[in-house]
Amino acid sequence: MPQWWRLGALGLQHVLAFYAGAVVMPLLVAQGMGLSAADTAALINTALVACGAATLLQTVGLPGIGIRLPVVQGMSTAAVPSLVSVGVAAGGGKAGLPTVFGAVIAAGVVLFLVAPVFGRLIRFFPPLVTGTIVIIVGVTLMGVAARQVGGGDSSAADFGTPAHLGLAGATLAVIVVLSRFAKGFLASVAVLVGLAAGTALAATVGRTDFSGIGKADWVGMQAPLHYGAPRFDVMAVLAIVLVLVIIAVESIGQFFAVGEIAGREVDERDITRALRADGLATVLAGLVNSFPTTVYSQNVGLLRLTRVTSRWIVAAAGVLMLVLGLMPKVGAVVAAMPAAVLGGATIVLFSTIAVVGVQILVKADLSDARNTVLVAASLGIGFLPTAYPQFAEHMPTRQLQVLFESGIMLGTLSAVLLNLFFHHLGWLRARPVQTVTEPA
Repeated sequence: MPQWWRLGALGLQHVLAFYAGAVVMPLLVAQGMGLSAADTAALINTALVACGAATLLQTVGLPGIGIRLPVVQGMSTAAVPSLVSVGVAAGGGKAGLPTVFGAVIAAGVVLFLVAPVFGRLIRFFPPLVTGTIVIIVGVTLMGVAARQVGGGDSSAADFGTPAHLGLAGATLAVIVVLSRFAKGFLASVAVLVGLAAGTALAATVGRTDFSGIGKADWVGMQAPLHYGAPRFDVMAVLAIVLVLVIIAVESIGQFFAVGEIAGREVDERDITRALRADGLATVLAGLVNSFPTTVYSQNVGLLRLTRVTSRWIVAAAGVLMLVLGLMPKVGAVVAAMPAAVLGGATIVLFSTIAVVGVQILVKADLSDARNTVLVAASLGIGFLPTAYPQFAEHMPTRQLQVLFESGIMLGTLSAVLLNLFFHHLGWLRARPVQTVTEPA
């Protein structure tokens, strides 16, 4: 257990790396369902509370629940299309939220109950598969980092201008210089210092907007089930269960990556406990008017970059998330950080995830041509939605559209299925020819 001041500073660093992604997801759902500004702000607050509770479940845990590794849980953007579809089908706006939260609660219960099944599937996730998945995650998220470097909104007139690139470059330069020359505690908070320096520079040149701080309340949060008793629609529940299954498959690769960084082998029981925590956290999220959570990739990269892997530091980050969720004004301060400044940090954090994937993949036998084909095909297929998102628009069903909207989902599925095809389907393997000799 680090000293309290180290817990606070290093925990804050994790929160800053996670914050932007956590607030974007409820914002997208609110926009898709046509919610008011007040309801949108409330969903952002409850999302932070849900993320904090989920992070504490994973890091501190309960008996039989939680992987007890430095795992940061954030809002899963993979669930956005299905959540919006469920909400709109149920009436849209506030009228659709009880059905959305009912589906989230029921799907969380299902994930909690089937977690042992996923645990038994661990043999289908050797280093060959998990390393490929983690690389795909890193490569896919590089596009997100590039968008943040350009200013966050690719449709804006000033996207990619020297002003945004300069802020991102200054933030990245501070991180690189501290990583090279600083020692001890200062080196471990290089990302935090870089974000602070970049924000200060942005404020100096007038590229920040602090107006939201004055408008935000000091304390406030919606009551559980604020929008009424949850409604359990069978088709809505099935839609969210399908999303959670996909998220669970993605998360398994992330759990292995965290275990690799922390120097602890992840086994079947760890996966079961981790997914039980995901299921329970999803149930709690639905009760407090929020959405499913998942392992946050940028924080996995932060663990590797700083080499600080105490789960108590991430638990402190979980507590800070709860505080931010209960204190909207404090959250508004963090939200004032320009996208380009955040991009200067995430361009390192996301790329570091791909490096972790390479470290895992080194353990696989790539001299085997089948393994080379598996890695190459999965990387290529996973890159398709990143290069051209239009592929999803032409899919005939909503389920296929969800699949083709995420390079991580598509690449993960490819790696798992190709591993089954090459190494587990015994009836496809060549059998020796038996010869029958005639008796003399």
